[in-house]
Amino acid sequence: MEVYKRLLTYTRPYIATIVLSLLCAAVAGGSTGLSASLVKKVVDGIFVEKDQTMLVYIPLIVLVLITIKGLASYGQDYSIEYVGQKVVLHLRDEIYRHIQTLSLKFFSHTQSGTLVSRITNDVNLLQTAVATVIADAIRSVVTALALLVVVFYHHWKLAIISLVILPLAVALVAYFGRKIKKNSHTLQVKMADINNLLYEKISGIRIVKAFSAEQIEIERFFHVLQDYFQTSLYAVRIRAVNSSLSEILGGVGIAGVIWYGGYEVTQGITTPGTFATFITALLMLYEPLKRISKFNLKIQQAVAAAERVFAVLDMQPDVIEAPDAIELLPIKDCITYKDVSFQYDDEVILHNINFTAAVGHVTAFVGLSGAGKTTLLSLLPRFYDPTAGDIFIDGTNIREVTFASLRKQIGIVTQDVILFNDTVANNIAYGAKYYSEEEIIQAAKVANAHEFIENLPEGYQTVIGEHGMRLSGGQRQRLAIARAILKNPPIIILDEATSSLDSESERLVQIAIANLMQDRTTLVIAHRLSTIKKAENIIVLDCGRIFESGTHQELLSQGGVYTRLYETQMLSNNEDA
Repeated sequence: MEVYKRLLTYTRPYIATIVLSLLCAAVAGGSTGLSASLVKKVVDGIFVEKDQTMLVYIPLIVLVLITIKGLASYGQDYSIEYVGQKVVLHLRDEIYRHIQTLSLKFFSHTQSGTLVSRITNDVNLLQTAVATVIADAIRSVVTALALLVVVFYHHWKLAIISLVILPLAVALVAYFGRKIKKNSHTLQVKMADINNLLYEKISGIRIVKAFSAEQIEIERFFHVLQDYFQTSLYAVRIRAVNSSLSEILGGVGIAGVIWYGGYEVTQGITTPGTFATFITALLMLYEPLKRISKFNLKIQQAVAAAERVFAVLDMQPDVIEAPDAIELLPIKDCITYKDVSFQYDDEVILHNINFTAAVGHVTAFVGLSGAGKTTLLSLLPRFYDPTAGDIFIDGTNIREVTFASLRKQIGIVTQDVILFNDTVANNIAYGAKYYSEEEIIQAAKVANAHEFIENLPEGYQTVIGEHGMRLSGGQRQRLAIARAILKNPPIIILDEATSSLDSESERLVQIAIANLMQDRTTLVIAHRLSTIKKAENIIVLDCGRIFESGTHQELLSQGGVYTRLYETQMLSNNEDA
């Protein structure tokens, strides 16, 4: 109930609309009750007493009541659906906004398909709870109350007989509600599995085809679908059993009423019209009561979905901005790592890192895969925070400045280029509120990208597909560099990605990288040591520790780790040649 109460707090801004829906429901329910009351006058007045006046007025009254009920039902449905849609709009917006505040650690632990499932599938279930269930519940409850008034007014003894099975029905509703909630949790997890698999395999379709793994993936996807099917079928069985038992219990009540009511009619205690009105109202009453019994099952599904949605909303970021954070001024002196260590879960990645990167200079980081290079530089824009030690820019601890002012100073070109299914121009200008066409073109020219962009079907307005799939690797890399150039940050983090490119593409990208690094403080992760010979400082990492640092020549003269790395790479290059 706490979860559902929290969900209902999202309806508070729309109290007036909900009240309107309640009024419409009251009118619709009252119309149904009045319609049932007319049966006595039809049977006793028209069929028994042959009253011609009744024959004229009763059909007109029925038409008026049906019209009123139809208009009231429309008003109720529209108003409550409006509330439901607004709640869903607000929830989806809130979830997406909140996700944007979470740290990268959250995304490394959560699959993309799971997040998509929570924003789409889970929130859809909440819409059912907030709108459809509430709308039907209001109407059903009001209708049931109106009909209860009718049955008790016309024959209270028969009413008690008919409702004697109500406690058992309530117990069944509670029992099946618990089962459906547990099942709904499982069902939503399996839907997330489907989304995860779809996202992963569609985005990696080139690898699937390269390894002729289409049939393997078809069978894997069918297995996941089969799991979802079996879980769904269990939910269907629960709902079917609940519905069937409700029907049986209702039949028991009606049978008792027919026996006792029929006895009173044959004995002249009750008129046929009174009994007909009662039995009509009772039959009409069982329908809303049966719907109410199903609402609990839907509510339990919604509660299960709400728990998953609120679990995301309650997630707090690991990296937070200080309440009194200040604006970071443009860098003028240096970047300093002081006694920096970093632990990811139970694994220690970096140990007591100390170095200074001077403004306007190139500081390179080399080492074997897994040495901690990317993690080290991910600490600077505060994608993660050190578990020990501090990082300073011009003597200011980066924990004390705003995210916006810190990241505004940093441009990042990663090894895995991230582009979006948008135009070339919008990808270059990503993250900016406005850039002129001239500025975008100039950035592309500096990045050696203008020529190939001009040859695209629609030039800068060409949509490049998801992840830029319509471009080559070198073209994607140059677009990423153009994006960094347009941002014009004083600090560049560069994870070189030229090793998989052909010679011509690599040459063009290297020229673009050189243009990007010009007059900027550059921190570069070097995969090809030949590209960092001119770096003012080269830091050699191994197992999360700094083993050596110095210029290219200084490190070669020491004959240490860097020398072995360099000689191994040179030997490999000569063998390839």
